[in-house]
Amino acid sequence: MVSQFIGNDGLRQLHEIDYNFPEGIHAIGRLDSHSEGLLLLTTNKKITKLLFESKTPHRRTYIVQVLNVMTEEKAEQLRNGIAIKIKGNVDWTTSPCEVDIIDKPTNLFPVENGLKEFIPHSWLRITLTEGKYHQIRKMVFAMRHRCRRLIRISIEDMHINDLAPGMVKEVNEADFFRLLKI
Repeated sequence: MVSQFIGNDGLRQLHEIDYNFPEGIHAIGRLDSHSEGLLLLTTNKKITKLLFESKTPHRRTYIVQVLNVMTEEKAEQLRNGIAIKIKGNVDWTTSPCEVDIIDKPTNLFPVENGLKEFIPHSWLRITLTEGKYHQIRKMVFAMRHRCRRLIRISIEDMHINDLAPGMVKEVNEADFFRLLKI
């Protein structure tokens, strides 16, 4: 599914979720069609600017499954910033971020064609404050790992918790602003 309500790329879209969305709703901090997890929707057009274009960086945390075993040395390189290519084939060094090698999360929803358990892989928790296009995928690729699953679990203090894929949870505006620290 893509993080949009209209389009013609042949992929599922948000309007296909069984929910009566209000007019003028849009996604904040989109996920690509190969990613999963927390997606914020709002009718307030100022939220995107407050959250992603402010001088105060906002933390986003992801659970990432990578092909092959990630070493602590490679995780440290990711923590310190790594060179990746961004739009226009420009070299970019990522900002320092938090990277932890973790055990497989127990609360994941199964996916079709998921990576078989016997294939060597690692699970990471990555928290960053910048969001270049496909940044995490490019970061782990620079360490010679392929991203197999990418799941956004939080933006600031707004957590996905046990919300199932395709489910919607309304949050009142005061809590929305408080949890996102905007």
